[in-house]
Amino acid sequence: MNYETIIFEKINNTGIIRLNRPERMNAVSEEMYRELIDLLERLEADSDVRVLVLTGSVRIKDGVEKQAFCAGADLKKHSSGERTAEQRKEYIYLAHKANLKLYTFHKPVIAAINGPARGAGAEMAANCDFIIMADDASIGFPEVGLGTFVGGGVTKILPELLGIKKARELIYTGRVLSGVQAVDYGLASASYPVNELMFRSMEFADFIASQAPVSVSLAKKNLQLSPGRDIETVLEMEAEGILSCMGTDDWKEGITAFNEKRKPVYRGR
Repeated sequence: MNYETIIFEKINNTGIIRLNRPERMNAVSEEMYRELIDLLERLEADSDVRVLVLTGSVRIKDGVEKQAFCAGADLKKHSSGERTAEQRKEYIYLAHKANLKLYTFHKPVIAAINGPARGAGAEMAANCDFIIMADDASIGFPEVGLGTFVGGGVTKILPELLGIKKARELIYTGRVLSGVQAVDYGLASASYPVNELMFRSMEFADFIASQAPVSVSLAKKNLQLSPGRDIETVLEMEAEGILSCMGTDDWKEGITAFNEKRKPVYRGR
C-alpha cells in the first residue's frame, strides 16, 4: 500500500497511520482524504490489524524539528479560487466520508496528537475512539472565527463526549487546548512529553489488541449506537452481542484460559 499523503506501517497487531504532508503541517487535501478512505477500507478486512493509531509527522527545517498532527484545511488552496462551487461541495462530502470511516471503523482507533490539530485535523481526532496528546500539542475548532463552520460530525460527538456546555464553548470560541488542558477538559484521555507519546500510545494500543477482537468490535458498535436509545433496546443489543460471542473460538479460549489461570491468546474468530 503506497500512498503520497499518508504512511502506513504495522507493528504486531497495531496499524499506524501517519499523515504525511509535513511541508504543509499535514493540512488536509482531497488526495489525503481519498487515500485515508482507501486505506481504512482495506484495513477493515485485515484481521491482523486489531487497533489503529492515527498520528502526524515531523518537519525538519533549518535543523529544527516541527511537530504537526494536522493543521486543518489547506487554506491557501481554499482561498486561491482553484475550486469551483461543485468542487467545494465535493471536498466537504469527501471530508465527511473520511470522518465517517474513522468513526464507524469496527476496530478501535487512537489519535496520537503530536503537534497542532486544528479544524479538520481536530475533527478527525474527535472521530477516533481515544485522543492521546503530547503535553505541548494543541487542539481546537477555529472554524467560526474564520467565517466557516465545523464538520466531521463534531456537533454530535463533542456534546456526547463533553456535555453541551463545554461543546458550545469549544465551538463558539475556537478555544485552543494544550494536551494537559485537553485531559482536564475531558477531550483527551492522557498527555505525555512528546518523546513519550508514541511509546505510550502503542502501549495502550497493544493492551487493547490483546483483548478478544470480536468482543471489542461489538463494544465499539454498541457504545456508539446506545446513546439516546431506550433501555429495552440496549438490553436486546447486548443480548445479541453476548450470544454472538458465545459462538466464537475466542469465547472458548477466554473461558479455558481463565480456568487454566493463563493469559488468553485470541485469534479474532
